[in-house]
Amino acid sequence: MKPLILSIDCGTQSLRAILFDKKGDIHAIEKIVFDPPYYSDCVGWAEQDADMYYDTLCAAVKGLYEKSSELFPNIKAVAIATQRDSIVFLDKDNKPLRRSILWLDHREADLRISDVFSKSIIASLPYSTIKQTIEKGIRRSRAQWVRQNEPEIWEKTAKYVLLSCYLNLKLTGNISDSVASQIGYVPFSAKRFDWHKTDGNTFYRVFGVSKSQMPKLVSPGGLLGNITPLAAEETGIPCGIPVVAAASDKGCETLGNGCLTEDTASVSFGTTATVEITTKKRIELHRLVAPFPAALEGFYNPEYEVFRGYWLISWFKKEFASHEVAQAKLTGGSAEDLLNKGLSKIPVGSGGLIIQPYWSPELMLKNARGAVIGFNDSHTRIHIYRAIIEGINFALMDGIERIENKSKTPITSVVVAGGGSQSSEICQITADMFGRPVYRVQTHETSGLGAAILGFVGIGEYKTVHDAVTNMVRHRDAFMPDTKNHHIYQRLYEEVYKNMYPALKGLYKNSNEIFKEADI
Repeated sequence: MKPLILSIDCGTQSLRAILFDKKGDIHAIEKIVFDPPYYSDCVGWAEQDADMYYDTLCAAVKGLYEKSSELFPNIKAVAIATQRDSIVFLDKDNKPLRRSILWLDHREADLRISDVFSKSIIASLPYSTIKQTIEKGIRRSRAQWVRQNEPEIWEKTAKYVLLSCYLNLKLTGNISDSVASQIGYVPFSAKRFDWHKTDGNTFYRVFGVSKSQMPKLVSPGGLLGNITPLAAEETGIPCGIPVVAAASDKGCETLGNGCLTEDTASVSFGTTATVEITTKKRIELHRLVAPFPAALEGFYNPEYEVFRGYWLISWFKKEFASHEVAQAKLTGGSAEDLLNKGLSKIPVGSGGLIIQPYWSPELMLKNARGAVIGFNDSHTRIHIYRAIIEGINFALMDGIERIENKSKTPITSVVVAGGGSQSSEICQITADMFGRPVYRVQTHETSGLGAAILGFVGIGEYKTVHDAVTNMVRHRDAFMPDTKNHHIYQRLYEEVYKNMYPALKGLYKNSNEIFKEADI
């Protein structure tokens, strides 16, 4: 009997239930799109019912069973990859007290460092950068916001967990989570790969939580528990099947791309576009901001984010591509495929149109806004579309440069994943811009593949993650850079793109202050 892993990939827009074998091949898949993906009761908010995710998980697995019931006896373990930094507030009976606050949420607590720490402690901090980082953590903490604005909810909060933990809880009955899923405003020690030791630690005070509210942590590939009789009834997963600790969706994606070294970058063309490597070094791309724990135990994923990333494609499609959307409905194809076919008709650099993709600002550029420069009367909608793709890649080139500078290791190749990676046109543009070979693996479901890798390691089918990756990940397509195109892109990056923010930051600041004063 061929063993299978049931991977659950719970993203921002949808959930997938996928059956993988030991070779990394998919035997069955069921995808359900969230409708709506989140609620935004106030500007900048993003919330969703935690049970919506579990109900969708149940529906997806049942749909998988209807298609492929004969495969279910082969399932040997379950592994879950989820979106990051999405918090669930649980009462003493492990029931959600309110909607989950998602990673997309921009609300902040109305608190300053002086509201949490004494003057003597603040005075003892050696650098203003440390004070600013601590204050940002206090304001961005979901716990601090709820403590301040919904004290009756916080009073009942017994456990403060990430969405990954809640789904594990629903399947196993245990409040436990993977080390590699602890990405968010939580008191996780990147040095120890565990919670900070005591409640008196600075991080517990910054985030406004206690150690008793945190779940038990398990290393990726470790056992979180087993499918309970209730979960078996609700999902259709065989009772008693082990649930193996996986990682965040991006961490699993990097693993599924086979990127286990500093010289190979994993690029994700997802809602948030990212570039990251896997390294033993504790590299801070932004000062005092720790790297994320990797799916490979004891390693890190230093990551550069373009926050809205390929969300911009959805935005463009909604605002400018009604023709392609209508045509796709008639033909049964996708609007993206139609748009991508037009990319080759647009010259390198989009005829001088350059986009800075800060529709949501980068971590350390709080005043930044999106910008488009270089318009003339020859530009069309497809020029803008290509400029968006190029703009995201320019931002990722900045990320690659930062990672190389910090790691002291040149990145020699790139493996891509996410929705945009399904387009060969986008992959070729990426190779030309990065000046490096760009590879795609055998499936675009790389987050689910990464979870399956950890699942097979967890049940002992492979001794190590490296063994599993060797047997389960293979390059399907290769895109080699065009030297002439790369030279043009490199000049645009160095001489134009990198100068856009310094030239515009004063205008961004003035604009933001005007709108703030006008309360618009």
